[in-house]
Parts: sequence; structure tokens; C-alpha cells
Amino acid sequence: MTFQTYSLFVLSIIMLYFGHVENRLNLLQLQDDIDKLKADFNSSNSDVGDGRPIFTERLSSWTERNEKRIILSQIISMYLKIFENTDKSKAHVRNISEELHTLKESLSDGSKKMEDLKDLTKLQMNDLKIQRKAVNELFSVLQKLGDTSGSYKRKRSQRQCKC
Repeated sequence: MTFQTYSLFVLSIIMLYFGHVENRLNLLQLQDDIDKLKADFNSSNSDVGDGRPIFTERLSSWTERNEKRIILSQIISMYLKIFENTDKSKAHVRNISEELHTLKESLSDGSKKMEDLKDLTKLQMNDLKIQRKAVNELFSVLQKLGDTSGSYKRKRSQRQCKC
């Protein structure tokens, strides 16, 4: 499968998942637009088939609805980056770009969550002040974990009592 075929697959998953297919999108029109986009990008080039898929493989490990919103919002953002430097005078490019923007708006909470995750990776955990703050918050974090994960407590107690 080519990059653009994967693109259609990913977009289809996103739109089906969030109920956009019947209301906002004609998938046949989008397929036609993506076929034109494939020609623009010369996606029949042999190097496109090399290696693993870019996005679809990553979707399989995200199972919960809120988790999927996070990864899908990031994938849509990456598609939008592609379209930043694409000729928008072509109708098919405008159609796809508009649909991506609509999807991005519907996934805005996922984008915020993704930004939170990125911000966490930027924390300087070897900074003593950050370490102090983190230690101060540890009990609250563990409480929240307990509130959201009843199964965690159950698994822990089952491990301790293997009679």
C-alpha cells in the first residue's frame, strides 16, 4: 500500500470513529481527491512501499476512545503539516485540507492532551526544584491513580496473596 492509500485508510478510521462519514464527507469524493493527490506526490514511486506503514501500525496499540483521540489528533496535525506547503489552488487539495481542519477541530481535546504529554517530556527531572515539586505532588498523583484505576488495587492485592 502506498502512503496515500494509508492516508485514506487512516482518514476513514478517523471519520467512522467520530461519526463524520454520513454528515460531512463523501468518501468516494475524498477517494477521488486522494487519487489526484497521489499523482501530485508521485506516490507510485518504488520507495513509497519500502518499510512499514507510518500511521496505521501505531493506531493498533491505542484502544480506548480518549487514547485514540490523542493519537488521531497528532496524526491529523501531521497531515496538516504536509498541506502547509501544498498547492492549495487545486480543488482536491482544498477539499482534503478542509476536511482535515474539520477533523482537527473535533479532536481539539486530544491535541491539548498531546501537548501535555510533550510538555512532560521537556521537564528537567535532574533539576532539584522540579524534583522537590514532584515529591510534593507524589501523594496526590498516587491518589488520582487510585481513583482512576480500581483494577490497579485489585491486581496489587492479588499479587500479595498467592496462597
